[in-house]
Amino acid sequence: MRQALLSTLLVVGALACRSGPTEEDALRWREQEMARERLETEAGTVSPAWQHQGPRIAPGGTGPARFALLLHEVFEEPRALELCRTIDGWWREPGNEGFEAVMDRLRSDLDGMGFGRLPEYELAEYSTEMREPAWTPLSGSLTLVTNAAREPLHAFAAASDVDRLLLPKGLPSCECEGSVTLSLETLAAGGVLVSAEPLSRGLLEAAEQRGAVLVLSSALADYNRDPSPAQRHLDAIAYTSYPRGAKLPAAQISPRTHQRLQAGMRVRFEARTRLETKPLRTLVATIVGTQRADQSVAIAAHVQEPGACDNASGVATSIESLRALTSLIDSGRLRRPAASLSFVFGDEMAMSRVYLERGGRKVLAAIAADMTGESRERTGAIPLLERSPDPARRRQLPPDEPSGWGADSGRGNYENSPNSALALIVRIALGDTALAAGGWQTREHAFEGGSDHQVFLRAGIPAVLLWHFPDFAYHTSLDRMEHVDAAEMRRMGTALVSAGMALADPAPGDLDRYLRSLALEQDLRVSAAKAADDEELAEHWRAWLRSSRQWLRTLCLGEKAGELPAETVTPKPAGP
Repeated sequence: MRQALLSTLLVVGALACRSGPTEEDALRWREQEMARERLETEAGTVSPAWQHQGPRIAPGGTGPARFALLLHEVFEEPRALELCRTIDGWWREPGNEGFEAVMDRLRSDLDGMGFGRLPEYELAEYSTEMREPAWTPLSGSLTLVTNAAREPLHAFAAASDVDRLLLPKGLPSCECEGSVTLSLETLAAGGVLVSAEPLSRGLLEAAEQRGAVLVLSSALADYNRDPSPAQRHLDAIAYTSYPRGAKLPAAQISPRTHQRLQAGMRVRFEARTRLETKPLRTLVATIVGTQRADQSVAIAAHVQEPGACDNASGVATSIESLRALTSLIDSGRLRRPAASLSFVFGDEMAMSRVYLERGGRKVLAAIAADMTGESRERTGAIPLLERSPDPARRRQLPPDEPSGWGADSGRGNYENSPNSALALIVRIALGDTALAAGGWQTREHAFEGGSDHQVFLRAGIPAVLLWHFPDFAYHTSLDRMEHVDAAEMRRMGTALVSAGMALADPAPGDLDRYLRSLALEQDLRVSAAKAADDEELAEHWRAWLRSSRQWLRTLCLGEKAGELPAETVTPKPAGP
């Protein structure tokens, strides 16, 4: 039985894949399949190397497996880490000095791969008008003033400095000095309000009415609390925006600094920033499809936001994964996909809208690469697949659970969202990456929004998000390079691009594995709904997965797919 399966895998890999592996790669894959089968026999699970909180997948050498092993092999961790470090050295906001420096670096890297110089590798740069001037923070300081001396509490003089988030995004240049007050009720004219409340226009206006000269906020989100005994969050400065329409100066401080400040202490605050009117840049690097060049699969990684994990890691992961893919294509180990594969870089949300409006291609599906490099050991974050809206929006049942991010609990309408099996293909890519990497622990959850996948979904295009959470350093000054794991970037990049290639270059031989995996998901979803005595939810899942099956047939078979009879998916065993 085992030899029969291996022979089948080899034949499928050879006949079904336009971009299939070489004979040597197929042999190596077969060896890994044998190792996995042995582990399956010993552990009694589908893929012991892959611990996933979500539906199981059917094993096999098709779909994303056609690319995962090769991509993982040629992904260079040191190079990805170096680019991530370079990007993290800048505070990136739309159009500002750091944003421009990173976009220049990306353009140079893409040029080195041949983009913009070779007809099969297109490079487009789009300029669009920004609603607000580009804001660049230059320096800032908060100093404790005493008769004896001045003691720095927080300060930065360069974009790479640790305390750079002292300034809320968009704060104008300012300087002021006053005595500390710890409550709005006791605030007097000339005072500095120190508060644990988030900065808001209402808070600043209330303080301004009482004659304050400055507001300092130490607010952090609940998920920013350090899960370890080290209480590292006490030194975190939250990343936030200066409220629109506000006039009173404001700054962010750490909880530890808040604890230190006492009523009556005197502090001085200085901020230097620069505003510039300029266009917003969006970069798109496209591997032009060999058969359907006018259609594309998009992979989007936003540049702005001043964090290493968010999102220097997503950009660096995407660039190094693209480099790995082009090196495989240039060496003849892989062929270009049938449809185009586009990598989009720029300002979150805006760049995806620009690509949809000006890219000139029909977008088949999209994957957002956001926060791809978190170290599990140092942040507690786990790699996540956020699905498109599906019946879990009606009611979440195990193994689904919210991510903890909090913007959307995952509940709500899903019927108006595009139905697809995109999440299933990305889930399979996670499992195939685990096999290539020798193990991985991942999770998935219902749609919550908040990244570029949302833009594509609103345009009726299937889209998912690959990211990490919970991460206590998220959107704080602690999101720096010490929290980035190069091996995790490699795994996420492998899953990201192997899924992208499976979508851009589908083959008829992929369909069987997809349908067996779909059957496993239906069995899980319907069983969970029945156990919860929710037959209506079970029927929603049946209808959703029936439509997903048709989407998969169309993806893999094209015009030969035809219309699927009105029937449910019949579960099949995952193994031979």
